[in-house]
Amino acid sequence: MRTTVMLLTIWLAMAVLADDIGKLRQTVRGFSKIDTNYIEPQHYEFTIMMQSTYNYDYYRLSSTNGQTLTLSPDVMMKVGPYFGWRWFFLGYTFELQNIGVSNGKLKKELELSIYSSQIGIDLFYRRTGSDYKLREVNLGNEVDAGQLQDMKFDGVNVGITGLNLYYIFNHQRFSYPAAFAQSTCQKLSCGSWIAGIGVTKHSLEFDSKKLEKMVAEQSNLSTFQLDSGLHFNKVKYFDVNLSGGYAYNWVFAPQWLFCASAQLAVSYKHSSGDTQGNISEGFSLDNINFDGIGRFGLVYNNTRWYAGASAIMHSYHYRKQRFATSNVFGSLNLYLGYNFGLKKRYRKR
Repeated sequence: MRTTVMLLTIWLAMAVLADDIGKLRQTVRGFSKIDTNYIEPQHYEFTIMMQSTYNYDYYRLSSTNGQTLTLSPDVMMKVGPYFGWRWFFLGYTFELQNIGVSNGKLKKELELSIYSSQIGIDLFYRRTGSDYKLREVNLGNEVDAGQLQDMKFDGVNVGITGLNLYYIFNHQRFSYPAAFAQSTCQKLSCGSWIAGIGVTKHSLEFDSKKLEKMVAEQSNLSTFQLDSGLHFNKVKYFDVNLSGGYAYNWVFAPQWLFCASAQLAVSYKHSSGDTQGNISEGFSLDNINFDGIGRFGLVYNNTRWYAGASAIMHSYHYRKQRFATSNVFGSLNLYLGYNFGLKKRYRKR
């Protein structure tokens, strides 16, 4: 009797487990479920691709008294090969021209975007290094801004680490992977609303004394002083955001696709920082700001060969009573790829 009860218990446990596994499998399959009238699935198991990448980084500092600095590094091109198997895509790009950094602080950049039918994920880790140049300068009438334009300034270091997670509502008919992962093909034009959440951690180091010395030397001034709002050593802020937006895939010709996507985020920011040598109450505030994410893609894909361009831009803003920053960064990718290893269901019998 005990043996019968034990066997019955084991059988019931296995049945429950099999049912849970079945539900899990069904849920996982749901992430890639599509309407084949609108989207052509990937026909191949593997892909190889060559890609060139251009990274863009823009930083703007401003005080309430009207002094502004716009900084950005030179745009550099990276190239490299990629290899993909189903959802997994690995590659490496390297700069064709290395930037010499005198103080040894090198760039560190890692950006990863994952696109499925229902859910997208952006991961990024950036440490800028010290290759910024002054692009636009407004420090008052006594300063000749033309003397400062395009001059190197290694007194700024920016760091950002973040995660964005978003949901595509019309995922059965609209395909983000068709525009940015080349793993499906959009057959008919279609759009979708998008909603997401994100968290980011920012840091900004600024050597105001070094900039004051540079301005005085280049403008033939005995001394120069920045506004008090720009006198700080380091500011850190952490933000949580809720975003919403819309994306549209336009199939303007057979096997061609143009995608435009925009998300506006409402961000809650908590910050802390210090002025020159002293902790400042003014740099510890909770803020609500508006940030944004834009994506654009142009693709030709005949399921075997594909080529195109994609651009992703992130915009972050931080504002206080005496001080404000704007940071825009992103990348432009140009690529050419080839799919191979036909899946079983597409092989001719």
